[in-house]
Amino acid sequence: MRAHFVEVHVKPECVDAFKEATGANARGSIQEPLVARFDCYQQHDDPAKFILVEVFKNDDGPAAHKQTEHYKVWKETVESMMAEPRKATRFANVHPDDDQFENPAG
Repeated sequence: MRAHFVEVHVKPECVDAFKEATGANARGSIQEPLVARFDCYQQHDDPAKFILVEVFKNDDGPAAHKQTEHYKVWKETVESMMAEPRKATRFANVHPDDDQFENPAG
């Protein structure tokens, strides 16, 4: 497993539109064969800040994800909503074991 934590800071007036676009991207992402999870969290004390947690089943997952139509639509849609460039940090899985991940899409 490979996890990406993507920090996103959007313009305050774009919060609702960002959530809508990101929800559509997440629903498409969890249908991808190489995606184990795709979660979005909104910061409690600053609702214009989000963390996207993308868990891929292998090293090919991120590149495959970026080729999907829902990702391309999301990227184009939210680009102008960003208050600053998004930042991604990549991690290797430690726990739970790879075979214990559950995809909410089934």
